[in-house]
Amino acid sequence: MLPRTYPEINCSIARTLEVVGDRWTLLVVRNALAGETRFEQFQESLGIASNVLSDRLGRLTEAGVLCQRPYHDKPVRFEYLPTRKGRDLWPVLAAMIAWGDRYHPPPHGAPRLLVHEQCGGQVAAELVCATCATAVSPDAVVSVDGPGAIA
Repeated sequence: MLPRTYPEINCSIARTLEVVGDRWTLLVVRNALAGETRFEQFQESLGIASNVLSDRLGRLTEAGVLCQRPYHDKPVRFEYLPTRKGRDLWPVLAAMIAWGDRYHPPPHGAPRLLVHEQCGGQVAAELVCATCATAVSPDAVVSVDGPGAIA
């Protein structure tokens, strides 16, 4: 079984996987970003066991990806809302949708399309250079040591 943490690895991807790297977590985040906020909504739409969902919601809340807000007093019930940290996972999810649609589409095509509400255009997940705004592919990028690199 793989560990949940990777303290010996100085890698941003490994640290991200510590938060969102299991089969249910990104689906919970996806649904939260789509407007689901309540335990029952997540459970019904995902078909996830309540103990697993409770664990994932707890982890996401502890990590600051979601925040809890009470919506009922007796018994106390919470809704789970994406924080800025959670909303910042949006490009990751958009890229995963594009990858899945390209390489593992269902027989009849993409199950959902990302459409810009304002103009109706289809949203594309692509990386662009922060300086010149050119779309970049993996072969046009080099990885260099950052300030946190270990010598």
